[in-house]
Amino acid sequence: MFEQATWLNPPQQWTRSDDRLTVTTDAHTDFWRETHYGFTRDNGHFLSVQTAGDFTAQLKIEASFEQLYDQAGLMVRVDEAHWVKIGAELSDGTTLLSSVLTDEVSDWATGTFPGDPQAFWIRATVTKGVLRVQVSVDGVHWPLVRLAPFKVAASYQVGPYCCTPERGGLEVSFSKWYVSAPNGKALHDLS
Repeated sequence: MFEQATWLNPPQQWTRSDDRLTVTTDAHTDFWRETHYGFTRDNGHFLSVQTAGDFTAQLKIEASFEQLYDQAGLMVRVDEAHWVKIGAELSDGTTLLSSVLTDEVSDWATGTFPGDPQAFWIRATVTKGVLRVQVSVDGVHWPLVRLAPFKVAASYQVGPYCCTPERGGLEVSFSKWYVSAPNGKALHDLS
């Protein structure tokens, strides 16, 4: 998938080989709209493909999150005011499972990882205006972590993202990325 994708805000340092993308973040990058902080930032690194409507996407993320707000994961985007980013983010001294759903303004939901947050998978399915997010630390078991309404669109941009609002220099490796038609699995199917 990586060779078919295009950048929004490409980082200064990145490499692609076979099925792996390695990114080093630029300084002061982020995706956020208004809530609490009062600012809008849309300068994070995002590599995406365009879907032909509803989809399921899956991605493996590997990184060592070291400083406040270091983050990486999977992003689904309609436009600059309608998107979601799901992944790991360092906050309050802990790497948390983090999702920011943005519909004109951003929300932020966090949770505890069910395993090692330095290597994990994210799966997102968008179908009929509903976003379903699952996370896995072994690539086998996929518990549900978020279910939310999501803007219906003719197509979506989907792919890996990473940001470092407080610094630059986070190295992230992305692999095992695919995008397909919605997988049709039952809501609590953990496979």
